[in-house]
Amino acid sequence: MIILFSLQKESSFVKAEQESGREKRVDLTHREICEIKEGQALLAEQCEEKATDLSKGNKMEEEDSCSKQEYTELTLESLDLKAQEELFSPSLSGKFTQRRFTHFVTETDLSEELPLCCCRMETPCSGESLSQTEHTCMATESVDGLVNVLKHEMMRPSNTVHLLVLCEDHRAGMVKHQCCPGCGLFCRAGSFMECRPYGSISHRFHRGCASVIKAQSFCPHCGEDATGAQEVTVPKTVSNPVTVPKAEPVLPSVPAVPAVYPVALLPVVSTRPLIHRAKKTTELERTLLQMLIQPPHPLSFVYSMKPKKVKYHTKQLYISAHHGELQKVIHLLVDGKDPNYLMYSQNKRTPLHAAASEGHQEVCHMLVQAGANLDMFDEEQRTPLMDACENNHLDTVKYLLRAGAALSHKVSDIKGSTCLHLAAKLGHYDVVQHLLSKASKQVNCQDDGGWTPITWAIEYKHRELVLLLLSRGADVNIRDKEENICLHWAALSGSNDIAQILLDARCDLHAVNVHGDSTLHIAARENQLECVTLLLSQGADVNLKNREGETPLDCCIYSSKVWVSLKTNKKLTDARRSRDSHREKVLSRDISRGYEAVPIACVNGVDSDSCPDNYKYVPDSCVTSPINIDKDITHLQHCVCTDDCSSNTCMCAQLSLRCWYDKEGRLPLEFCQKEPPVLFECNHACSCWRSCRNRVVQNGLRARLQLYKTQRMGWGVRALQDIPQGTFICEYVGEIITDAEADGRENDSFLFTLDNKVGDVHCIDARLFGNIGRFINHLCEPNLLAVRVFTMHQDLRFPRIAFFSRKPIQSGDQIGFDYGDHFWKVKSKYYSCQCFSPRCRHSSAARAQSLERVTAPAQQSSISSLSKFNLFNFSDKFNL
Repeated sequence: MIILFSLQKESSFVKAEQESGREKRVDLTHREICEIKEGQALLAEQCEEKATDLSKGNKMEEEDSCSKQEYTELTLESLDLKAQEELFSPSLSGKFTQRRFTHFVTETDLSEELPLCCCRMETPCSGESLSQTEHTCMATESVDGLVNVLKHEMMRPSNTVHLLVLCEDHRAGMVKHQCCPGCGLFCRAGSFMECRPYGSISHRFHRGCASVIKAQSFCPHCGEDATGAQEVTVPKTVSNPVTVPKAEPVLPSVPAVPAVYPVALLPVVSTRPLIHRAKKTTELERTLLQMLIQPPHPLSFVYSMKPKKVKYHTKQLYISAHHGELQKVIHLLVDGKDPNYLMYSQNKRTPLHAAASEGHQEVCHMLVQAGANLDMFDEEQRTPLMDACENNHLDTVKYLLRAGAALSHKVSDIKGSTCLHLAAKLGHYDVVQHLLSKASKQVNCQDDGGWTPITWAIEYKHRELVLLLLSRGADVNIRDKEENICLHWAALSGSNDIAQILLDARCDLHAVNVHGDSTLHIAARENQLECVTLLLSQGADVNLKNREGETPLDCCIYSSKVWVSLKTNKKLTDARRSRDSHREKVLSRDISRGYEAVPIACVNGVDSDSCPDNYKYVPDSCVTSPINIDKDITHLQHCVCTDDCSSNTCMCAQLSLRCWYDKEGRLPLEFCQKEPPVLFECNHACSCWRSCRNRVVQNGLRARLQLYKTQRMGWGVRALQDIPQGTFICEYVGEIITDAEADGRENDSFLFTLDNKVGDVHCIDARLFGNIGRFINHLCEPNLLAVRVFTMHQDLRFPRIAFFSRKPIQSGDQIGFDYGDHFWKVKSKYYSCQCFSPRCRHSSAARAQSLERVTAPAQQSSISSLSKFNLFNFSDKFNL
């Protein structure tokens, strides 16, 4: 479409363009400008009447073009972007940057403008082309011996073919991509390749004319992989070519108006064929081309500079997002390109994946605002946030998290790693620090191999990162799938500094994995002399044998420095063996047999008793007789939260009066310890995530505990780590029985009554079935608090009994709770309290003092009815 402007309008337009500060680049790579000869005569108008009609028609076209807009201008002043100034300077067709893709080499070649066809683009024809002799039905059509050009615009399938003036038949074939972009021949008969990227649309080209980049063939029309194209053979038909005789142009007299052709502004066209994607022409280009093919009008010769719209493939959005071309991304999004487009050649990654992996925060923002899915997975189950974390783009990580990206997703093809695992593995300190500030509960998250973020940091020797993770609560004794702990990995990597840090953090020096290898076995096998020396200085057992019957001395290289060190230590160890005969022995490395997330060791340094085996360890309460527990999921009250259930709008929190757990999963300091409220945790009928804040007891035991033999109280339980106040310790688990059945049992030492004043009374008996809770002793100054909790059902007759720390517990302290006065009224006839607390109320001396103060006789009751106690009364099992 040609629009005529006056010289005055052009002047004001150019001035406005200069004042706006926006630079419009001239890019004529997709149009061929005919060579201009210095002595070429100007073509006159055919007649003055036609010139007048043309002027009127062009003015009408100018009005029509003003009412049609092919492009949408965006107002970006409201965006708070770092690249806001950049948006107004580069053009849409700017060159790509020279950065290469990190995944595939061929992606760089794709970014260098895959050769796409120009089959649907028109170029104004020149007068020279109309004066050529004998065009064979490729440009014109002969009617009564005269040249009748159907349209002035010329067409061609690609930049490697000369411009053609086509008849309607061939013009239709050109638009349907029936002309080969390589040679310019129409593929209507014979053998040729046919590409069908969109089903009904076919692209025709010859096999030898396919675009080849890095030994890969692509369709010269659409840029798709040419391996999917099929070879088609069409029988040849006899046709009479339409010839056009030479027509002499009539040159009427015209007013003497000098023609202005700004030849100096035209770029020099190289003879080497250029293969570029079709791009928009600028207004100046259109003016120059029109001046070449039509004589200047007496009134105006500046023509419309409105470009034609260029259609890009959706994959261009991925490439532009990867290179951070913000302006092009915006235009493509405005053009309706899908921000969630899957790039199949790049493992089904989306444009947001590409932008996040390169750290283009502004591009990420535009894609998210356009509807990009923040948690979209590629073929490896990676999210854009994972790519940003892995490539250490902190600002992009912060933005994606603010936008709502999830941290808990795992990469299926990388052993179930989370964002925290990926960042810790590569040593991205700032990224890990920020992730921990947003989700500190994931500091001990395990991947498919059972490895935590600190495990990866240890293996790759990121010392500062190890210190950071330890300061945020990383557990150094969590075991992986082969029951290795962090010290095993420090010995494997040979990092002496990290091994010392772990030992200072109370990492278990004597831990062994499923192969029976201790940390000393690993260090000796890897010939890590410094680690071996450190472990021996801390008391590692040089005589410990693994399942193959090998000691650390058998695992190392004979006569090496490690071998000499181990040999010397073995001699010293054997010399003091008699002195160490009474040291604490490890009877079991895990009494739970792997049923708990944290192993519970059993040690004895008092006598020769073996590990208790007169019960069956179970992680959850069980039944041995028919008991009707309402577990119907439709009877559960549940929440519909989409956050972490920390607000007061959570239905489960409202049942508990509020959400009592903080972000660390602990009870607050103001939690009532005298009469603890009943807690209702979120259940499987809730809409929230499994990792929400209101799920603690159902996650199981997390504190490191140890079963040990006490001097006076039989078996007891102690903490192997410092435990803050309000931390969930363990649950009291056993066999659920009725009150009548409890009355008939002879041994009542492990009964816990579930008296909720709702229906029949039931008890938990941990004598034959139980967990670590059955070994917890009575303390007159208890450090544990029993709380009723409901998780997977809400039958008020059967709450779960959870123990929380009622005050800070130091590592090595025995844990216990108050059995209650009701219990000691019965059991004081058989034994007294052995807690030796300054405030002990149930020792022999304290009981004598209490009897002196009592003036009225105590009420008598049967032992069987008193042996069972209410919710906070528990029976002991001392070995007397």
